This record gives sequence, structure tokens and C-alpha cells, in this order.
Amino acid sequence: QVQLVESGGGLVQAGGSLRLSCAASGRTFSSYAMGWFRQVPGKEREFVATITRTGSTTYADSVKGRFTVSRDNAKNTVYLQMNSLKPEDTAVYYCAASTYYGPYGTKSLYTYWGQGTQVTVSS
Repeated sequence: QVQLVESGGGLVQAGGSLRLSCAASGRTFSSYAMGWFRQVPGKEREFVATITRTGSTTYADSVKGRFTVSRDNAKNTVYLQMNSLKPEDTAVYYCAASTYYGPYGTKSLYTYWGQGTQVTVSS
């Protein structure tokens, strides 16, 4: 079992930055691929970014060049650095863990999910 707890969300003006963190329980964090997803009311949860256990990263086109995913296995934590934020980035952001090497944006390949953290970008 892996428990995931997101933090770092909040209200920011357009053009600003936030860093989300996702702390994981358990001793096998380094063996999981970690992903970030986001969801707005009435829409499907969408892929944002993922990082494999070896550190390879993949991003949705909508965030490429603005967001950076990273991980610190010593701290059992994955991060999402979000720069140049836009109002359309407003959503609840979730982190997720997968036993697959490269689950990328396939939600069904992620086994564990956090409760989410709200990010609101004002114009």
C-alpha cells in the first residue's frame, strides 16, 4: 500500500509560480513511476506529467515548457514546479503512483492516488 498526500496548492496570479509536492508513504517509493493529473468540475481528469523510476519525464502539450516534474527518492516525494501559470491551469491537482515503468497518461495504469490539492490562477 502507498499513501499519497499532495500539498502546495493555492491562489496565484496569472504568470506566477507554484510548486506542488506529493509525499508518499512506504519503503518502495523509488520503484514507482509517479504522475500528476488535474481535474476541473464536469471534465475528465487529464494527464499533466509523469516521471519514471529512472527519472525520464513526459508532459502534456499544454504544460510543456512551463511545468517540471521531479522526484527525490530519499524524501519519498515527487514535485511539480509550475511556472508561467495561466487561468486555464486552474484545477484540482492529483499525484498518482504506478508499478508500470512508463504509464504516461493512462489513468488506469496508476494504482494509488492522492486526495488532490486545489490550484487557482486568477487573471
